[in-house]
Amino acid sequence: HLTLTPPGAQGPRIPMDALSLLVSIVAFRSAGSSSAVRSSSIAFCRGGKLACLIEGEVDEEAMLAGSTFPLKPPALIARAKQVLEAGVGTKDGGECLAPDFEFCAAVVGPLGREEYLAALGTFKLEDAFPDINPNYYGFRVDPFEPNRVWFMSRSTATHTGPLLGKPPTGKKLSLPPQQFHLDFNEGGLLREIGFYVVDRRQGNTGGLGGAFGYFFGTGNPLPIPECQPYKPSKRFRLLNFAGRIGTRLKKLKGGDL
Repeated sequence: HLTLTPPGAQGPRIPMDALSLLVSIVAFRSAGSSSAVRSSSIAFCRGGKLACLIEGEVDEEAMLAGSTFPLKPPALIARAKQVLEAGVGTKDGGECLAPDFEFCAAVVGPLGREEYLAALGTFKLEDAFPDINPNYYGFRVDPFEPNRVWFMSRSTATHTGPLLGKPPTGKKLSLPPQQFHLDFNEGGLLREIGFYVVDRRQGNTGGLGGAFGYFFGTGNPLPIPECQPYKPSKRFRLLNFAGRIGTRLKKLKGGDL
């Protein structure tokens, strides 16, 4: 059976099956006697690596190993980075984009290939923010859609050039974290890009991502609700108010309405 010995360590080697059992016992005791930890959560070893799947967690490695998509995860992630360096079609004349390419974000889209390229060309964000840095990280392939690469971004930029015909403000922007995805066809051409803010309370652009974040952060928001920070609707606020009143009445009546 497999054994584990830390590099340069002296003394007895620890059998992997014993180590796995020990990890499982510690997890069970930490969760208490009513723990939801089950036999499916027991640590196991695959390829000499210790791994632990909790209840409800999929085995990503097994799923990706069984994928029939021709570009395997390392190659697909490398291809995704090539596309990003090509400006997602804006620096290579759209050569990396599939004929059926679509841009689809939380609010904008879907936009077809030509419409997308034309729209990005009008904003000229790199002229307004020469030091723009998307700060990409966390690249991984989706085990359910093995042609999709997920990754995160926490963009920063300084407004030192004109934007939408208005002078620079010198403001330093920090956009909220955004989750991106790139979908590819079997030939390695990009079929779809999308992104979504995952924490609107981060950054200084009112919780807005994408181009809207740059517009709002520099005091140049487009005159549409979608280019403004999130604000609950009147109906939603009324619903919350009614809920709070109901909770207070229940407390006043000893728990009985």
